[in-house]
Amino acid sequence: MKKSTTIQEIVEQLENLSPGQQRQVLDFTLEVAGEQPKGIPLQELLEFAGMFPPEDLEEIKQAIEEDCGQVDASEW
Repeated sequence: MKKSTTIQEIVEQLENLSPGQQRQVLDFTLEVAGEQPKGIPLQELLEFAGMFPPEDLEEIKQAIEEDCGQVDASEW
């Protein structure tokens, strides 16, 4: 039997990991290579989906629309 190379061994191990674990390995290899991924992977963000009731989200949206971009000069 032919001896496996390091890359072949890594691939064999990756095949046994969950998709989330595979993503962690990919992120690690990109970091080691100096190509650290930016932002948060979608899978991690999806954990927060549905956490806020729609009424709360609407209230937050309205507050942003009404107050965002306004500066109170006397506040500082």
